[in-house]
Amino acid sequence: MKRFLIPLLLPFALALAACNGETPDTATPPDDTVEAPATATETAAATLTLADVIAHPRRGDDAARDEYRNPAATLDFFDIGPGQTVAEIWPGWYTPILAPYLADNDGAYVAVLFPDDVSERIAERNAAFRERFADTDEFGDIAYGTFSGDTGLSLETGSVDTILTFRNVHNWMGGGYAEDAFAEFYRTLKPGGMLGVVEHRLPETRTQDPNGATGYVQESYMKALAEEAGFEFVASSEVNANPLDTADHPLGVWTLPPRSRVPEDGTPEANGFDAELYRNIGESDRATLKFRKPE
Repeated sequence: MKRFLIPLLLPFALALAACNGETPDTATPPDDTVEAPATATETAAATLTLADVIAHPRRGDDAARDEYRNPAATLDFFDIGPGQTVAEIWPGWYTPILAPYLADNDGAYVAVLFPDDVSERIAERNAAFRERFADTDEFGDIAYGTFSGDTGLSLETGSVDTILTFRNVHNWMGGGYAEDAFAEFYRTLKPGGMLGVVEHRLPETRTQDPNGATGYVQESYMKALAEEAGFEFVASSEVNANPLDTADHPLGVWTLPPRSRVPEDGTPEANGFDAELYRNIGESDRATLKFRKPE
């Protein structure tokens, strides 16, 4: 019968304590109380995804061109991922995407600029670029290199996982060093490294100007340049295609947005020129090509 004494007295004791203005200490947890597990954000810092950086407000007006430049699909096609060292040749538009993403994912972004001594204008533009992306909290520690037809690529041999270049092949053709450019990229990549190329696309049915004067380049021409340097062609993508672009405009690719050049009055190109027509085409049709340096 004694075993029932404590249970019978407990309600009485609690009532008495309440009458005396005391709060009974009946909720003290034992030392081995199991607490709720921490959330993922409490246990580890969140990692940025490409979608995160593409959606970030820091990109400002650049985001208006995503319709034609398709950064998410393009970088996915180029296999951009954590831990990579990625060099971009003559960068700008993609820097606010690539730099913070790689910095937050144990990678490294290398901005390859023109050498400062090419001209005063180039030096000023480079200084503005460095100033714009100087905030290491936003963009990480950006590494820098240089590339030109006269100096080649300043990066060490076999030091980079991926090289990206956007709408530049015609410039190298015009300067007479397209073959040297691809050879330098091949040298700089690690074995198995990737080269991603986006360029205004000239239909294969047209005649290729070896100087790239219109800004358009055939896929077959770029493949030949890459393969001559030692690359293997991996794949092409239509992610940056624009079927409205005929690649046949009075002022070359620069007739289209974002440049939207117009001919000078009194020139043959000005006769019947319809600026609205070219604005409605949008940005150029573009080839998107991926090459690999063999293991």
